[in-house]
Amino acid sequence: MNENPFLQPYTTPHQTAPFDKVKNEYYLPALKEGLVQGRKDVDAIVNNTAKPTFDNTIVALERSGDLLGKVASVLFNLNSAETTPDLQKIVREASPLLTEFGNDVTLNEKLFKRVKAVYDQRASLKLDTESKMLLEKTYKRFARNGANLDEKGKERLRAIDKELAQLSLQFGENVLNETNEFTMEVTDEKDLAGLPEFAREAAKATAKQKGKEGWVFTLQAPSYGPFMQYADNRELRKKLFLAYNSRGFQGNKNDNQEIIKKIVNLRYERANLLGYKTHADFVLEESMAGSKDKVQSFLTELVSYARPAAEKQYAELTTYAKAHGFQGDKLEQWDNSYYAEKLKKEKYSLDDEMLKPYFKLENVLDGVFTVANKLYGLTFKENKSIPVYNPEVKAYEVFDKDGKFLAVFYGDYFPRPGKRAGAWMNDVQGQKVENGVNIRPHIVNVCNFTRPTDTKPSLLTFGEVTTLFHEFGHGLHGMLANGKYESLSGTSVTRDFVELPSQVMENWCYDPEALKLFAKHYQTGEVIPAELIEKIRASQNFMAGVANLRQLRFGLVDMYWHSQQPTNESVTEVESKIDSLVNLYPPVKGIAFSPAFSHIFAGGYSAGYYSYKWSEVLDADAFEFFKEKGGLNNREVADNFRKNVLEKGGTEKPMELYKKFRGREPSPKAMLRRSGLIL
Repeated sequence: MNENPFLQPYTTPHQTAPFDKVKNEYYLPALKEGLVQGRKDVDAIVNNTAKPTFDNTIVALERSGDLLGKVASVLFNLNSAETTPDLQKIVREASPLLTEFGNDVTLNEKLFKRVKAVYDQRASLKLDTESKMLLEKTYKRFARNGANLDEKGKERLRAIDKELAQLSLQFGENVLNETNEFTMEVTDEKDLAGLPEFAREAAKATAKQKGKEGWVFTLQAPSYGPFMQYADNRELRKKLFLAYNSRGFQGNKNDNQEIIKKIVNLRYERANLLGYKTHADFVLEESMAGSKDKVQSFLTELVSYARPAAEKQYAELTTYAKAHGFQGDKLEQWDNSYYAEKLKKEKYSLDDEMLKPYFKLENVLDGVFTVANKLYGLTFKENKSIPVYNPEVKAYEVFDKDGKFLAVFYGDYFPRPGKRAGAWMNDVQGQKVENGVNIRPHIVNVCNFTRPTDTKPSLLTFGEVTTLFHEFGHGLHGMLANGKYESLSGTSVTRDFVELPSQVMENWCYDPEALKLFAKHYQTGEVIPAELIEKIRASQNFMAGVANLRQLRFGLVDMYWHSQQPTNESVTEVESKIDSLVNLYPPVKGIAFSPAFSHIFAGGYSAGYYSYKWSEVLDADAFEFFKEKGGLNNREVADNFRKNVLEKGGTEKPMELYKKFRGREPSPKAMLRRSGLIL
């Protein structure tokens, strides 16, 4: 135990995690010691004979379990970015222990009585805004998990949660089964006409893997997407489309229609049990939008702008298709991607192979640091004495404009066998103020970008460039955090607010002034030509009306399922009501998307799918403000954004923070302008 680094004070620069000293055998002993200490912390609060106060109950609970957090942050960061079979085994053992501890806290009746006693006297307490928010969040953490219910209610809540977990799992498994069980075999090479070589090679490899002749296409995205985009054979596109859009809707063992009804009814009952009118009311109480009426009016307003633009784009696409061999009167859904891809190439003459030479990873990283410097005065200095968990990871000290140390930033950019796919931001240490000391955060950005080759450096696609800026925006939200309480600090905000800093940063990728800072040819040093920048900007809005309408369709169906008392309507009846508002294509029998809508029935987005569009509105409105005031050359807006958004985390209601930054609530018109839907 004396050798276990988790159980000693860290002696590394800025007390960073000693990754070079951490061994697998240290995790569970340290975690178990953390659980012992965490329970002692909770017992000390519960057994305190003094009258419950904000400090001896709410703050004490906030400060409890430090060792647990210290160990878990390293364990789960590495399980995502640098895992091994042994580490996964440790996580499987650790996770139930942590879940049990969490339940023991929120269902502790004596502890909740103390929390409620403080909450009930909140009006007479002289608390600052941040402390009021901590009190409210702490109380809701208990109340929204059933702490106010009687024993019968708690028992029913546990039963509902158990059944919902099982149904959501079954829903996801059914979608996966339907996805995996379908294959489309092609034996005549003529049926591959239009497909690029990479799509043919992948289909050939799939056929070989399955012991088939010719080429095999599946419903997996890398196979389905290119076929729908490029394949000339319309009947095969239709076949693949129908298979994809009837998953969970075929009346077989994988059918999800009854599961949807059960999930919707149980969510409604759960919300009622906890005192809410509907599931949407329960979910949206803890959101920036605040209410189902606000979300509904938001989506409806966007439809009013997106539909006219989408109708024009659909008409343009139809005209183009008829000029290029289409025989019918109306394009079907399986024609959309195919003709849109052809029209896009004709309009913009742009692809990633033209852009990649200008986006060398090191240059892009230097570019995002430079943008952060121009906006917020930050500087980044690599420090090789800070331990890292893989030699490819780079650690930077981050300094403020006055030279004061601000944060540690880890950048981890290449795929490895032990790293999961995707891109994300985490912290290894959160920000908080304790005993008068501002403990600064340690932030991680993890991505999976194109590796260097023997002849070329890492050259990023434009999509990878925007991903790097996006994750760095989340990183800034963490690095600039400046609150008292860790649970309210940095990215600890509502789902429909957390993407604001990240998506604001993405906008600089389309900004000519910012691009010229870092988009330089890796061989010649030539700055990206203005005409390429214009092509990037112009193609950003291609078919934006149709794309917006598609997203709004998902959001409206989600709200229909969750914002009212459940009805006996079928999946088809529900979707038909929404499609009358947002679907331009002819209806197709035998398909529905709800039975495969995993985001809301097997994921965490129920009554929350609108968040995607909501975040776009926020970032477009915010970035328009940046541009109005001079972009990178005027630090006034950046200082305002930093003070009222990046530093504040979840210490105030997100809408109040946004209004302090912008001077008003966000307007959807900025997003509509950016998408070319209005002038």
